[in-house]
Amino acid sequence: MNSPQTIYLKNYTVPDYLIHSVALNFTLDDENTQVMSRMVMVRNPASTSSSSSLILNGEHLTLLRVVLNDDTELTEADYSQTADSLIIYNVPQQHSFTLTIENSINPKANTALEGLYLSNGMLCTQCEAEGFRKITYFLDRPDVMTRFTTTLIGDKDRYPVLLSNGNNIHHGDLDHNRHFVTWEDPFNKPCYLFALVAGQLECVADSYVTMSGRTVALEIFVEAHDKDKCDHALQALKNAMRWDEQVYGREYDLDLYMIVAVSHFNMGAMENKGLNIFNTKFVLARPDTATDSDYEHIEGVIAHEYFHNWTGNRVTCRDWFQLSLKEGFTVFRDQEFTADSTSKGVKRIEDVNMLRTRQFAEDAGPLAHPIRPEAYIEINNFYTLTVYEKGAEVVRMIRTLVGVEGFRKGSDLYFERHDGQAVTCEDFVKAMEDANGIDLTQFRRWYEQAGTPVLTVTQQYDADAETLALTIKQHCPATPNQAVKPPLHIPIAVGLLNTDGSVALCRVGNVHPTNEVVLELTEAEQVFTFANLKEQPVVSLLRGFSAPVKLVVERSLEELAFLLSYDSDEFNRWEAGQELAGKIILGLVDDSQHKRPLQVNPIIVSAFKQVLAHAWDDLAYFSLLLSLPSETYLAEQMAVVDVDAIHHARELVIRTLAEQLQAEFKAIYTANHRDESGLFDAGAIGRRRIKNTCLAYLSKLEQPEVQQWASAQFTTAGNMTDQMSALSVIVNNTHPEKSACLASFYAQWQKEALVIDKWFALQASSPAPDTFATVQALMQHPAFDLKNPNRVRSVIGAFSQANPLHFHAVNGQGYAFLADQIIALNTLNPQVASRMVGALTSWRRFDADRQALMKAQLERIINTANISKDVYEVASKSLA
Repeated sequence: MNSPQTIYLKNYTVPDYLIHSVALNFTLDDENTQVMSRMVMVRNPASTSSSSSLILNGEHLTLLRVVLNDDTELTEADYSQTADSLIIYNVPQQHSFTLTIENSINPKANTALEGLYLSNGMLCTQCEAEGFRKITYFLDRPDVMTRFTTTLIGDKDRYPVLLSNGNNIHHGDLDHNRHFVTWEDPFNKPCYLFALVAGQLECVADSYVTMSGRTVALEIFVEAHDKDKCDHALQALKNAMRWDEQVYGREYDLDLYMIVAVSHFNMGAMENKGLNIFNTKFVLARPDTATDSDYEHIEGVIAHEYFHNWTGNRVTCRDWFQLSLKEGFTVFRDQEFTADSTSKGVKRIEDVNMLRTRQFAEDAGPLAHPIRPEAYIEINNFYTLTVYEKGAEVVRMIRTLVGVEGFRKGSDLYFERHDGQAVTCEDFVKAMEDANGIDLTQFRRWYEQAGTPVLTVTQQYDADAETLALTIKQHCPATPNQAVKPPLHIPIAVGLLNTDGSVALCRVGNVHPTNEVVLELTEAEQVFTFANLKEQPVVSLLRGFSAPVKLVVERSLEELAFLLSYDSDEFNRWEAGQELAGKIILGLVDDSQHKRPLQVNPIIVSAFKQVLAHAWDDLAYFSLLLSLPSETYLAEQMAVVDVDAIHHARELVIRTLAEQLQAEFKAIYTANHRDESGLFDAGAIGRRRIKNTCLAYLSKLEQPEVQQWASAQFTTAGNMTDQMSALSVIVNNTHPEKSACLASFYAQWQKEALVIDKWFALQASSPAPDTFATVQALMQHPAFDLKNPNRVRSVIGAFSQANPLHFHAVNGQGYAFLADQIIALNTLNPQVASRMVGALTSWRRFDADRQALMKAQLERIINTANISKDVYEVASKSLA
């Protein structure tokens, strides 16, 4: 194929035309929807173009009619069409004009799920990033903000519910059993925030009274059988609205807030103004169908999309290179909301764990890019962990540098300056600077540089001077198109501990002594001196993970065990345990590779024994302290990944801990095993979490007693957390009832699609020897549907991204399987297909044989006829 066009940030120009308002009229039909768009347009006075032609974006549309100024129907001599545009010649330049376009589209044929499409009999839209051009011809770019009025016409029986953005201003009956609803959005918005939903839906309603006393109607629309799974989502929405008022002073601005849950959705959810469209996964929950983790994720995603009303809708992106402006800021906001609602320590650990396991890998691979990219071929490929999660870390660092009050002042100024505008990352940073009187010039490099910085720390204690000198060097490895990088501005939170575990005060420079200090690293190498230290302290570095960096510091296993026992920073205490376990597991990997006997260092047993003996108030945090680094994270620590050795070494450590500490694990399981279904307070969630952690360890012993515990828990569980945890240990070990339990689970839940997604994913990610054959069988299962993104992620995604042992089988069968599915998905849903390619992008990290096998499949993908630009971009950059 010809290489697709690359879009560059440096080539940004303002739009040549603006759209003051648009009136849309949809006559709905599953296979032949008629769209009429009447736009009031004007030449943009800021444009420097000399052309009198108007170029509108449009793809896969059947053009029916074009009318200028309501009275002049244009002929083919007045315009031309390409595969992705409509070019209208000689439009008025000196005054505003109207342009009416009529076209038709086929929602049923739209398997890419962008634009207007059919999902389980329901018509719905997804317009971010460039889906609106698949609905009608338009200036499909985020810096064209327009006032929308939308009229929907449809059959009363087929489409009893007709929804769009804003307020319902008119509705009524028409002939031939049809009806209509007209929606008006009073706020200007880019077309990526347009939404339409039509179908047979039920409404679950509630209300919220804002801080100014206005009553906002809250409505969630779902299929009839899901009405009993909306209570948690409604409460989460009210919690988010209250939090945003309290923490940011932001109040909702319409009288109606609607959410629609759809089963076919490429993303998690979409923040369309006043009408959020959600993947069912992030709305529907009932104690017996959703796990504690599901409940928390639902609350987080509901909050994320609500928070976008200000950070994304009221203030939006000038162009798609600025995506992190809205996503990084909003992820940071939803992370803080969840931390305030649950356990701050647990939330921070989970966020960082995901960042270091997945985003750091992205930063180290061929697709590494800054949080504000410089170029793209397909913007859908840049909805990445870097833009979202690392973007949130960059916002978090700004808050660390300016403080909580300073950050609120900066955000207030940002909203005050830019409400109703499409702006840039620079505008956000400038607001933070101006509100706080600081200089963030060097800090801006975080927006420009790709890669994960590496900090190397050395210590020098002077007993006579009673000082500790910390020398910190920073270096960021080369990434595509960025070989040499200047130093970044990095905040490093540090604490000191005395040898008895008590806190040693930090005295640095003229700063008042404190329990913790934030060092600001701005040079390639800096020395920070701590004074008045009677003994050499143990240093707690990068507390709370104050910057998204890798830390290199020499620590003994004994020092890590000490920090696991005494560090007062919750994140660093957990991190010490992770590093301790990681060093021991990777040491076993090295022993295995060199054919040395495998012996688990007993220090990890004694360290865990001490953790188990402590009385913990936060049982969810206690559970995390007992966790080991994942196989994926451990692989990132190796120069050449050895998936087999990592798996076997990690399993050996788990079995050793289970054998040596089984009395403690059994006691904790027994003490916390109770039926608390329907209870979601911290205590109940914590008890479920810690008992299931203990059950997972004990299951490695393959004792009949423990197998019976798992079977009983599976059979009697009144909540999905306990049932799924029990099924997991049954499936992932040699349990005699494995087949029977899998069959029983499917029979029990076959009508609940989201639960069956879990059933698929559990089997696809299992370490069991026959997993590849199981995955092949699951692809033929009647409940599997390649057109459903949730199903694709639950089987193909789970196998390729959550099962390194079997995906990376040395015979290459996993790679060939994935390539087959990517090629099949390419014609159905390019966006989902491109996301699946990610499992092959790190091919250079493996041994020569696996490298050759993975590379061959990438080449096969890229040489496929009619490859989409989505897949082409990821595959070609992976091979570059």
